[in-house]
Amino acid sequence: MRITAKLIISASTVATLIGALALSPQLASAAEKGAVSGDAAVIEAGKKIAFNRKKGNCLACHLIDGGKMAGNIGPPLVGMQARFPDKSKMRAQIWDPTKANPNTMMPPFGPHEVLTEKEIDTVVEFIYSL
Repeated sequence: MRITAKLIISASTVATLIGALALSPQLASAAEKGAVSGDAAVIEAGKKIAFNRKKGNCLACHLIDGGKMAGNIGPPLVGMQARFPDKSKMRAQIWDPTKANPNTMMPPFGPHEVLTEKEIDTVVEFIYSL
């Protein structure tokens, strides 16, 4: 009976350890997302700018979850952290997409002063949260 109890305790300890190791990358990823994706108020402010037809107007070309009358000229804005693991590259794309693709239809929001630096940063936080 002592051997059986020791085996059960050892097996449950190993199972707990394996379970904890399997969860640790998910927990690290969730913590990283929370740190990277920004404050909820900033994300909401970025959404307002992106959906504003007189400011960001992202919906004119992109499908965005929660947006109405979305366009289909640009790609749908989903899975942005997977598409742009480096947030600064996504910001550069919004700032001036003609650097990556001179023939793009996307307007250069920064050089044309469509959005301020702060507005671009706020929109980046929103888009990166998608």
